[in-house]
Amino acid sequence: MPDGRSLAGGGSSLFSAFRVLGLYSNHVPHAVRFHQKHREFYLVTAVGKCFHTYNVVMRYQEHKHDVRLLLPLGDHLVSADSGGDVIVWDVQGGDIYLRLEFNPSSFDVSAMMHPSTYINKVLLGSSQGALQLWNIKTSKLLFSFPGWSAAVTVLQQSPAVDVVGVGTATGRIIIHNIRLDETLMSFKQDWGPISSLAFRTDGPPIVASGSPQGHIAFWDLERRQIVTQQRHAHSTAVAAATFLHGEPLLITTGADNAIKIWIFDQEGGGARLLRSRQGHSAPPTTIHHHGNDGKNLLSAGQDGTLQSFSTVHERFNKNLGHGSINKKKEKNKKKGLFYEELRLPAITAFTSASARQSDWDGIVACHRGRLLATTWNYQRCTMGAHQLQPPVTRRDGVATAVDITSCGNFAVIGSSCGRVDVYNMQSGLHRGCYGDEKAHSGVVRGVAVDGLNQLTFTLGSDWLLKFWCFKTKKQEEQLKLNAAPAQMKLHRESGMLALALDDFTLLVVDTENQTGRQEIYSPDGRWLVTVAMDCTIRTWDLPSGSLVDCFLVAMVPMGVSMSPTGDFLATTHVDSLGICLWTNKSLCGPVSLRPLPADYQPTETTLPGVTAEESEQEVTPEEVDDAYQSAEQLGAELVTLSLLPESRWKSLLHLDVIKRRNKPVAPPAAPAAAPFFLPTVPGLTPQFAAPSETEEKNKSKVVSLGSVAERSKFSSALESSLQSGSFDVPLRLLKDSGPSAVSIELTSLAPEGGGSSSLLLAFIQMIDSMLASGRDFDLAHGYLALFLKLHLRVLSQDPVAMEALLRLSSRLEGGWAELRASFDQSLCLLSYAKSALL
Repeated sequence: MPDGRSLAGGGSSLFSAFRVLGLYSNHVPHAVRFHQKHREFYLVTAVGKCFHTYNVVMRYQEHKHDVRLLLPLGDHLVSADSGGDVIVWDVQGGDIYLRLEFNPSSFDVSAMMHPSTYINKVLLGSSQGALQLWNIKTSKLLFSFPGWSAAVTVLQQSPAVDVVGVGTATGRIIIHNIRLDETLMSFKQDWGPISSLAFRTDGPPIVASGSPQGHIAFWDLERRQIVTQQRHAHSTAVAAATFLHGEPLLITTGADNAIKIWIFDQEGGGARLLRSRQGHSAPPTTIHHHGNDGKNLLSAGQDGTLQSFSTVHERFNKNLGHGSINKKKEKNKKKGLFYEELRLPAITAFTSASARQSDWDGIVACHRGRLLATTWNYQRCTMGAHQLQPPVTRRDGVATAVDITSCGNFAVIGSSCGRVDVYNMQSGLHRGCYGDEKAHSGVVRGVAVDGLNQLTFTLGSDWLLKFWCFKTKKQEEQLKLNAAPAQMKLHRESGMLALALDDFTLLVVDTENQTGRQEIYSPDGRWLVTVAMDCTIRTWDLPSGSLVDCFLVAMVPMGVSMSPTGDFLATTHVDSLGICLWTNKSLCGPVSLRPLPADYQPTETTLPGVTAEESEQEVTPEEVDDAYQSAEQLGAELVTLSLLPESRWKSLLHLDVIKRRNKPVAPPAAPAAAPFFLPTVPGLTPQFAAPSETEEKNKSKVVSLGSVAERSKFSSALESSLQSGSFDVPLRLLKDSGPSAVSIELTSLAPEGGGSSSLLLAFIQMIDSMLASGRDFDLAHGYLALFLKLHLRVLSQDPVAMEALLRLSSRLEGGWAELRASFDQSLCLLSYAKSALL
């Protein structure tokens, strides 16, 4: 049967975009606002086409180009993009109040500010050097400033009215009076263009200027000289710096994806870092879920840092920092070495184990161009105590692959010279190597240890997959591959080993019998998710060995990790600083996974945004066209229960015992002053019965025999079903009744109870139809047991009823024989499985 997605794909049927982790800021200056009601400061940063508002939840979507500038203005927010659009937003409603369009060739908006006490006024600076003062309420240009023959990079209001600070691309800082159009003073920064300006408002007349190198200089406006400087405040240009009003706190953001708060409490007017929130300043390349709950993601980026991101809340994020050659940095600084020279290169491969992380280091990482491997401590968020390096090595060797045993006691590291060494994680001591000095004749592309520390698997560029005894370090088996391998991934729970080969093929090896299988593996060992340079994310099904899901993304994916709980898929992409999270839709609703045809063309799926999309629809059974609908009865040899509580059918044979047990010891005593009572209608919901006119006129004490002989709804429906052959209506009436009501209905079937022989025969046929269909198996036996208990003496005197009971008895015996055979087979299989485990 052809798949409906044979020619053009409809996106991913298994994963949906959720959100991005680790994005905080970029080169766009931030904005700071003070909330009068909450008495707190709020920070707004831009990330691509979206805003991050900390402590405020609001989203504004109308820009068609990347947002470059943000400016809060009362109940409005002004934003400017790279296309020349300046939009004034209503903060509360999110609507557009005003839109100004500029031609970037003549007036490219590069800076903007609101002059203090200038109502509804905005001062705009351009990369051409000119300044313009606009009234955003009337949408009129009020005044133009010619500038200082240099592109304006920053505009900042000073504590004095009419005085603003202007930063230029030539490094000049100009203090200018816009009312008089007069320059008061100027400074010259040696680090290039001015990237940010901030005036201190808690007393000292200080202005801070940021540079593209990440340095911050602090200038004294009274003495007109530099006071102090903060070098390497950011690893990239300082996008914006803001002093909180009346407090010695400076907030800085940069393109290094970091938000930092500095406090001025040092001698000489210096500042120190108070707190920060930052992600990777360069794209992350390797990610790995840490722990068994799937709530934390470890990522290593090209910036050389190792970080942990929480999928629950950002307050649980951790930055483990950079790797260092020597932890005692102060001793090396005295010898004339800079901190940058002490840093290790970026991490190329790492792995972690949480089993013994409370006792010693639980993370091991390989670095670009280095033979030594470093250990890291997740709980202390620092580099570990050991640097793992083989005792005898070639100088040109590089650590290429690493794995930690599931117990967290040993680390196995492979290198480019073919060595595979074992180290103790607690002491950092070398515990031997595999093979005679070398495990492979080429570069080691992957290492892995099984869950019981019995086998070690090594993969080399010599096209060999080798199996080693973990304890003796002797080779047991090897498998010759059809192409050079690229990487390897072991699923310890199932013992399946996935290999990616250079000929664009995937091979999964069954490690129990050391044979390759053309079957492809997720946390439960059923799926294998792969990413490729063709921008595709593919999911392969293990039992069928087929491709079941494939979709395109805009940027090439570099790393992928599936949560141990199977709820999220995490990916990293080229030129992206964040980690994309994709939700597993199979955990939220029915998802049909069928093998994709050979001519399947995947379509591009939008990458996740910084927050979960509100327009994202939940997966419901109606949205899945090919969702499987279970039949009411699966097979003739099986039975289906009614799903009613056991109290509705299990106590039918013991109603008389229950009534005797619940009978009160003494009759209820009448109250001293009994009020009048209104007649009520029988039922679960109490209702008053209004007397009719005839009842009021004829208040006779003679009971009408016709009312007593009137049949119930169940009896009438059962008699009608005897003619139609369908017993659904009377069965539904019994299901809606309680045990006592069922007993009354079955008692009234006999002639002495107002019934007839035909009703008894109809009930027997109803039970026979229930057993024949295999549905409501428990109710059929419960109703039949009570029926025989009540009417067996009457039925024994009716030959027609006895003939029907004999047919029913044979059906009961045959059905139970089939069911008992299934039970015996299941119990035998369960006993065999238990004995195998023991």
